[in-house]
Amino acid sequence: MRIFLLLVTLVILGCNTKNKTEEGISASIVGKNLPYNFEGTEYEGYIASDSSKEGKRPGILVIHEWWGLNEYPKMRARQLADLGYVAFAMDMYGKGVYTEDHVKAGELSGANGDSKLMLSKINKALEILKSQANVDPDKIGAIGYCFGGKGVIEIALDGQVLKGGVVSFHGMLMSQNLVEGAKNVKTKILIHHGADDSFMTKEVVDNFVNTLKEANAPLTFVSHPGSKHGFTRKGADPHHGLAYNEEADKKSFESMKLFFETNFKN
Repeated sequence: MRIFLLLVTLVILGCNTKNKTEEGISASIVGKNLPYNFEGTEYEGYIASDSSKEGKRPGILVIHEWWGLNEYPKMRARQLADLGYVAFAMDMYGKGVYTEDHVKAGELSGANGDSKLMLSKINKALEILKSQANVDPDKIGAIGYCFGGKGVIEIALDGQVLKGGVVSFHGMLMSQNLVEGAKNVKTKILIHHGADDSFMTKEVVDNFVNTLKEANAPLTFVSHPGSKHGFTRKGADPHHGLAYNEEADKKSFESMKLFFETNFKN
């Protein structure tokens, strides 16, 4: 009898393994490139959803780090799709434009860091996400990492209303719109910040938090002790002030899950 139960257990485990990808994501999650044109330039985003589900569901916009639209934000889009959302990882730089070089990444993000420019590209991506047949356009959220974290903050400072809210992971907290935009925030903001992030000075962090709090903006700010910039990214290069932190990565992801679940229910 014990041998029989053991065999049954192994079969079940085997079946479960077959239904998951190497990332631990359900095999029914489908991701594909999505080309689009904006102001005469070709861009190529990436959209992911669960092919086993029917009907409309909430959509989440994903904004990449300063590297550009590489595999990392696409993986995050698939994770979000596995949670039941349609996730669109937008392209801020142009089709096929991404890099692994820190200097080039700085140039690309710098050339695209103006608040108005970022918002124009983000708004185009939001239109695309909302237009998908399986997306409920009234239930939208957004997440961003590093450079993309600044992007989702700009959405909130612009006074836009996203039912799901916006989540920034080790994001850049400087904005030309901070002082004026803080008064207009209507969207809930969740910030996950590395307490040892050398990219963000204490003055920048304090100014960001205090400005939003003084404006009574719906801000939740979480600082992860011992975490540096890029704490969600495995393989982050410690020679450039980056470091992966497994605990902070998992806690921030679970926090994001609860944040969206709660906001979309209300």
